[in-house]
Amino acid sequence: MARTVRDAAILLSALTGVDPDDPVTNESNGKAQKDYTQFLDANGLKGKRIGVEKAFTEGHEDVVGLYKQAIDVLKKQGATIVEVELLKAVKEAGSGEFTVLQYEFKDGVNKYLSTANAKVKTLADVIAFNKQNEAKAMPYFKQETLESSNAKGDLNSKEYLDALRNTTSSRKIIDDMMHKNKLDAIAGTSIGLPCCIDLINGDYDTGFYFCPPAAMAGYPHITVPMGTVHELPVGFSFIAGAYKEDEIIKLGYAFEQATKKRAAPKFIKTSVA
Repeated sequence: MARTVRDAAILLSALTGVDPDDPVTNESNGKAQKDYTQFLDANGLKGKRIGVEKAFTEGHEDVVGLYKQAIDVLKKQGATIVEVELLKAVKEAGSGEFTVLQYEFKDGVNKYLSTANAKVKTLADVIAFNKQNEAKAMPYFKQETLESSNAKGDLNSKEYLDALRNTTSSRKIIDDMMHKNKLDAIAGTSIGLPCCIDLINGDYDTGFYFCPPAAMAGYPHITVPMGTVHELPVGFSFIAGAYKEDEIIKLGYAFEQATKKRAAPKFIKTSVA
């Protein structure tokens, strides 16, 4: 969402606040900062304890190489490193993640479209429109996720509430791990190398993915450039507990300033065999 951590801090400063139309934001009242640029500290890693995800020390050798270099940077900047296994710990919590997505996607789309200046007013209307225009709207893949989401009930459904409870159990897992190891943040490879566009098999996993723990918990997560492999970017993530955006901005900025790994994007020509 931003070119630099400074840009991200400026954007976050504008985004935070209580929205009267979104009661969930009431929880952040008094906990959010008005100006996150005050936490841009190039020495922000000094004296910090950072948990690093053990799972990412294996896999694609070039990505692992960047990860190990990043860990060395943390050490050189004065951080203490503690190896952790967060992905293993939250594996069970992730079993209900897609179910939560389906229910909340349907609920969110229906609420948005109900007052939008659009001919379609529900997710069911979107599905019907796509079917009527299938040749143009869905030439390669169909709309299985939309249809499975539309088949779900409302947010009072037992299936949803059970899945939500299971998914948000990740909060306690993260909190306990950070407390036990006295951590300021947990870090890992953001995601592996981008996969090729595949119109036959669709998306696939490249072996590294550190977004789920913070996403399931609703906790802050910042990713900064870690380097490139074959001119493809690889990121390095910091996550922390609830309302710790100030902490991970400080860590992300310090890492960014110590590495300067951002490269301007290119439109690289590819050859067709």
